[in-house]
Amino acid sequence: MKTRHQTSILFLFITSLAFGQTATLRGLVKDAYNNEPLPFVNIVIDGTNTGTTTNQEGEFIFEELTPGFIQLQLSSIGYENKLTEEINLSAVRSNYIEVVMKQKTTQLEEVQVTAGSFVRRGESPVSLRRIGIEQIEKGAGASRDLAKVLQSFPGVGAAVSFRNDLIVRGGGPSENRFFLDGIEIPVLNHFSTQGASGGAVGILNVDFIREVDFYSSAFPADRGGAMSSVFEFKQIDANKDKPSFKSTLGASEISLSANTPLGEKTGGLFSVRRSYLQFLFDQIGLPFLPTFNDFQFRTRTRFDQKNELTLLGVGAIDEFKYNPSPEPSEENRYTLQYLPAYEQWNYTVGASYKHFMERNYYVLALSRSHLNNVISKYEDNEVDNPDKLLTDYTSDEIQNRLRFEVFSNPGKYTLKGGVNLESASYYNRTFARTFRDGQEELIRYESDLDFFQYGAFGTVSRKYFGDKLDVRLGFRFDGNSYSDEMNNPLNQLSPRFTASYDLMPQVSVTFNSGRYFQLPAYTMMGYRDNSGELVNKNNGLKYIHADHLVAGLEWRPNSYTRIGLEGFLKDYDNYPFSVNDSVAMASKGGEYGTFGDEEVTSTSEGRTYGLELLIRQKSPKGFSYILAYTWSQAEFTDVDGNYVPSAWDSEHLLTFTFNKSFKNNWDFGLKWRFAGGLPYTPYDFEKSKDVQAWNVRGREYPDYSRFNEKRLPSFHQLDLRVDKSWMFPKFSLGLYLDIQNVYNKQNENPPRLVQRLGEDGEPVVVNPSAPANNQEYDLKELISTSGTVLPTIGVILEF
Repeated sequence: MKTRHQTSILFLFITSLAFGQTATLRGLVKDAYNNEPLPFVNIVIDGTNTGTTTNQEGEFIFEELTPGFIQLQLSSIGYENKLTEEINLSAVRSNYIEVVMKQKTTQLEEVQVTAGSFVRRGESPVSLRRIGIEQIEKGAGASRDLAKVLQSFPGVGAAVSFRNDLIVRGGGPSENRFFLDGIEIPVLNHFSTQGASGGAVGILNVDFIREVDFYSSAFPADRGGAMSSVFEFKQIDANKDKPSFKSTLGASEISLSANTPLGEKTGGLFSVRRSYLQFLFDQIGLPFLPTFNDFQFRTRTRFDQKNELTLLGVGAIDEFKYNPSPEPSEENRYTLQYLPAYEQWNYTVGASYKHFMERNYYVLALSRSHLNNVISKYEDNEVDNPDKLLTDYTSDEIQNRLRFEVFSNPGKYTLKGGVNLESASYYNRTFARTFRDGQEELIRYESDLDFFQYGAFGTVSRKYFGDKLDVRLGFRFDGNSYSDEMNNPLNQLSPRFTASYDLMPQVSVTFNSGRYFQLPAYTMMGYRDNSGELVNKNNGLKYIHADHLVAGLEWRPNSYTRIGLEGFLKDYDNYPFSVNDSVAMASKGGEYGTFGDEEVTSTSEGRTYGLELLIRQKSPKGFSYILAYTWSQAEFTDVDGNYVPSAWDSEHLLTFTFNKSFKNNWDFGLKWRFAGGLPYTPYDFEKSKDVQAWNVRGREYPDYSRFNEKRLPSFHQLDLRVDKSWMFPKFSLGLYLDIQNVYNKQNENPPRLVQRLGEDGEPVVVNPSAPANNQEYDLKELISTSGTVLPTIGVILEF
């Protein structure tokens, strides 16, 4: 038996192991355009006096560093100063990074590193936010989900707390585009809404994310198809010497990832994830049981100094089925009556070949994406009764994309140009019972659609007046073979202009103006009537476009603080307008299932405008915060051409995010978020109580003649998070406690309708002797709230 003295010695020994571990960082610095290694580059760890210099081969090493998040500041004569993204140093695995630097057009006699903790990216000095890995890893209320982290930034709203719809500057969830290492990924979330971007849980593994560039305007010319935002996800470099592994047990899933060399010239990242949500939902009595799986991989092969090839893939398999024994509540009964069951899978695989020359390089990227969506719904969920079938939907979307880009820096100008080509295939088989114009209607069709998309783009930029003025001009052309309205790329000319000027070392002003085009959802393009006609093609469906105007002022009072104010205006035209509901499709796309598979016309107009304030500080004392406020208005025209609020018009968004690191590997974070109440449309009681109408939809019908006439109360919520890590010689162990909605704020839902039940448990018909087409259910209003204290414990094991 151990004595108390022996136990104390053992505890002290383990503690010294846990807290005595240090980290080593190796890296390589290269020229951005010719890929040549850069010798004698000065490198300093941001916020410290610790520094080093690259050797003749451009390599550097830092040893005996404290594990955690750091940034590197780099400087070299003839090159622009560089501040890297955040690097997550581990004591139990290799830490490796490659950094590229751009040549300056103005040579300086003396080099000084003055970047501070934030960087203004040259690609777009306006409406661009860089999101570091520390915010993703440690953000309160996010559970390491990228989409939830984004809600800390100005202009980003959300539909409801349990979905990952991104509402950027009042734009709908279908107006965003996502790129992973330069490859477009159409699907970002599990249980994705086809035709839009929302879903329940993010797909990407945050362990592989190095940084995120979030554009809310001034989109790069090579990134087409967006009207509200572009997200560039960039992944870490793989280990060069030995493999490492990481396992995470989170709130809803377990994952395993590997970071490993695959040979002398190749490194790889691999991960798989499996959810156990269905067990949790069953235990708490919810009416549905979701299950998801996903995978992700990336390899990079450096054939030689001038040629490299990157292969990547990401995909998911989702299943959404009913709970056979849910909690017998009115809320659950309401959900079961309308919610369909569905299965969904998707993937994107891509290859990117990069070749470097003297002052330029080119990239050839090829990718394939495929989304399969199967949805079914039976009246009263009687799946064994074919007469009760309400919806039977199967759909495939396939895109094969090819993009060629050239990047050049011949001197005073920086040039970028290229072309893109895409073959698109869309298949849809639909059976749906609906209720229109006082009677039940059957929609039944098959659609098989193939067409090509093509585009060209270019950008030129230059700095003037000693680099104080940065001017950028860009353009895009887009077209496709779908119809005469869309095949001429000159009709989709997308010019853009961006300028920034440093009034003084700490103050700059920015400006952007541009026109951006987006192809309507495939579900709209492939929609047919029962006779097989492409209804929306016959209606003259067009590209949607939005004109952006943005102006901003930024003040950097010190190296660790950034204060920015931006005003924005977005003017929409040719927006699809729902013929059946007489509302702009800009207000749709925030529910599960599909978006856009209905008759539309390109006749709606819209506008969103507002102001954004961002105060951001990252102190060398170990804390950081983000204060973001947005005031905005979002409006679209109705059937009479009058502007009415869109479904995403929250008016006010205020978020405060705070993170603090303490000694002994403790971290604390909080997020408080306020959002003005969203508009909603009252229900149509007369139509809803019709027995035939109710049986088809299983819930109330909106009264679109009163579209968004009402508004919900404001939303606010406090989230807290605590992290603790232990470092051992062969592994590290991390625990976190994330508590969402700490003070249990109950947020109101729009009023709903449910059927009154008789003593036999069956719905009550108020006039059972009337003819079948005149019978009415006895309905009552259901007032409900959402929101509960949600604690989550996570375990992260790295070895």
